Amino acid sequence: MNKYPYPTTIKERPRYLSNILPFIGKNLIKVLTGQRRVGKSYLLFQLMQHIQQQDSKANIIYINKEDLQFAFIKDASDLNAYILSKSSKTERNHIFIDEIQDIVEFERALRSLLLHEDNDIYITGSNAKMLSGELATYLSGRYIEFPVYSLSYPEFLVFHHLENTDENLMRYFLYGGLPYLIHLPLNNQCFEYLKSVYATIILRDVVSRYHVRNTAFLEKLVAFLAGNIGHLFSAKKISDFLKSQQINLSPNQIQIYADYLANSFLVHKVPRYDIRGRRLFETGDKYYFENMGIRNTITGHKPNDLGLILENAVHNHLLYTGWQVNVGTLHQNEIDFVCQKNGERQYVQVALRLDEEQTISREFGNLLKIPDAYPKLVVSNQPFYGNTYEGIKHVYIRDFLTSG
Repeated sequence: MNKYPYPTTIKERPRYLSNILPFIGKNLIKVLTGQRRVGKSYLLFQLMQHIQQQDSKANIIYINKEDLQFAFIKDASDLNAYILSKSSKTERNHIFIDEIQDIVEFERALRSLLLHEDNDIYITGSNAKMLSGELATYLSGRYIEFPVYSLSYPEFLVFHHLENTDENLMRYFLYGGLPYLIHLPLNNQCFEYLKSVYATIILRDVVSRYHVRNTAFLEKLVAFLAGNIGHLFSAKKISDFLKSQQINLSPNQIQIYADYLANSFLVHKVPRYDIRGRRLFETGDKYYFENMGIRNTITGHKPNDLGLILENAVHNHLLYTGWQVNVGTLHQNEIDFVCQKNGERQYVQVALRLDEEQTISREFGNLLKIPDAYPKLVVSNQPFYGNTYEGIKHVYIRDFLTSG
């Protein structure tokens, strides 16, 4: 049995643990994906602790590719050889590999390790394309993915020992939900840490991984997305604008850069969904930031951005609570989010305020045009005490973010 010096300040995230625990001991690869620093490593530690509490003889094999002691593991052969050297012939081997995307052809080693039914494998990674694309190609049906996100608003309150108030909601919107912030005062010191995380994502997960040369444009693209949360993204319009500035960059290249950012989990790419035709559009995606604190380090936090931040927060909470999210289109009308989970569906509109008849008519009216009986609701930053609007619920943002 291998023992490891676990961090002393582990805070549990019960939602993730309850999802993963039923798969312990199963001959499936448990894949934890997500942006750097959202807490994937700490979830591995919690799983390792749980396994050792249940079985004191459990053989734990742990590899962290951000630790220099594992720098010698460069490819599939190195990985396979190391794990075999640490494996037990009499006990189940619980194998944990953190940031596996830094190992060349890692999927070959995993495929070999899965041949042994006593191997219980967990991996984490910060690149969506490598972890879904490569695994889907080589290990179809042999893995299960668990997306890990920044702290939800309720988790933020628990981690920071805060009450559920409007003031603390604004803190959450300002600093975001990276778990490490519990070690820092919630002030400008947080932004220095967030800047370093952002730089690491850009340099290691985008520039280095994809050999990006035009880093100046990449930074401008991130700034554009940060300032246009929830707006339809048009690579062609950006290309045309750049040409007016004597910069030639094709729409295809711009889309590729945007995909790199999504693969690094810095942003979430959300396709449009035709509600009437029940199909996805090929163009016109929207982008939302995984972490609002990082977004605010890029573009600054301005009071008139609250509507964008609200929409981003609603999107992220829907993901956290397990919904598959698309942007809805119904004729010429737009529905902010079409959400699907376990054969169910719901529609969500987001509005900063609902104190003008025109806004009320637009937000509720678009939902009323949807010809089905699935739940529909409007989320706003304005408390509401009253009945529904023709059967459509109005939910205050704090109530929405603490639901589900």
